Amino acid sequence: MKITDVKSYLIKMDWDDRPGKDKPRSSIEREFIFVQIDTDEGITGWGEITNYPGSVGNRAIQKYVMELKDFLIGWDPTKIEEIWTRTFRLFTYTGTRGATTAAISGIDIALWDIFGKSVNLPIYQLLGGSVRNEIPLYTHPPEPGEDIAMAIENAKEIVESGHTAFKMDPMMHSSWDGNNGGNIGYLDGEISPEGAHRAEQITAEIRDAVGPDIEILIDAHGKFNVPTAIDLANRLSAYDIHWFEEPVPVESYHALQQVRDSTNVRISVGERLHTRFEFIPVFEKNLADYVMPDVTWTGGISELKKISTMAEAYYIPVSPHDASGPINIMAGAQVSMTIPNFYKLETIRYDLSGYNCLLDKPLDIRNGNLYVPNEPGLGLNLNEEFLIKHTIPGYGPS
Repeated sequence: MKITDVKSYLIKMDWDDRPGKDKPRSSIEREFIFVQIDTDEGITGWGEITNYPGSVGNRAIQKYVMELKDFLIGWDPTKIEEIWTRTFRLFTYTGTRGATTAAISGIDIALWDIFGKSVNLPIYQLLGGSVRNEIPLYTHPPEPGEDIAMAIENAKEIVESGHTAFKMDPMMHSSWDGNNGGNIGYLDGEISPEGAHRAEQITAEIRDAVGPDIEILIDAHGKFNVPTAIDLANRLSAYDIHWFEEPVPVESYHALQQVRDSTNVRISVGERLHTRFEFIPVFEKNLADYVMPDVTWTGGISELKKISTMAEAYYIPVSPHDASGPINIMAGAQVSMTIPNFYKLETIRYDLSGYNCLLDKPLDIRNGNLYVPNEPGLGLNLNEEFLIKHTIPGYGPS
């Protein structure tokens, strides 16, 4: 079997953001990048590399994939490890992280999809078989903003859907307000005293609303400097938060160590770390309680499995990150089926029916769990006609 074509689609579509069954639907535009690899045996594999929410990044990465087309054509697609390594090494002098690993991720996922389809097995069977029957999820409400009553209502809807955990950023309301002492677009790393108090108030009231048995995960989005992150983590620890995610920008392990040493809350990091190599200091220096590599950014299914195995040696749970589309979810789920040290898989909403227009069949999510189909490869296929129709001009197959 040989690779005959590589296609990549940067699409823009209306995302049907359903806030609840008794509320009017709201629609927002979202971008997704998908990879399609065709073979001479008629088997097609699908991958994804969406750089959420960065539109500039999406355009750069889509072009990155298409630059690799000539290199990939002619390869046996089941030689996944060799293709990964040779592609990675193509960029030794220009950088083997970021856009490079995002492009590799989409390709790698598509190759695993082809491999599974070629032997009529789901990917998780090829990775050693399942250690669980379903994938527990955590999800997001719409950002709480200033309206605490709406935030409480959204949190309750998530709980009613069967989810036992959700993530929010109670600092989001003040993150971009430079005129009032907010975090000026990540520049100063600060939050105003009013903003910090507001974050604490939001967390306290949501905890009171959902009760003690629901896990509340806090995402700081890597926005804060060391003293601000420490203060926020310690403030919110009183409300039994399950973790405090990305307290400081990802570039400094030393800053992460300072936060780690100055708070008792659990720390989660990893969505912006690329490949197993960047996780080594996290494991060796005990910098986090959870890691959350993104299968579409860190290097694909191959790399997520390796990072998870490394984490297992340190007894650190893995919770794959997802902020994009359905391939992201299913690729992360295929790996998660096989790893003992798994916590939960992220989704951006509890109702993911907005993906249905992309798929040959809906994702099977019931009572806060994803059920992975026992079908070959990823277990889903994308609607090529829909992709072509919604491709942004100039950012489709060449």
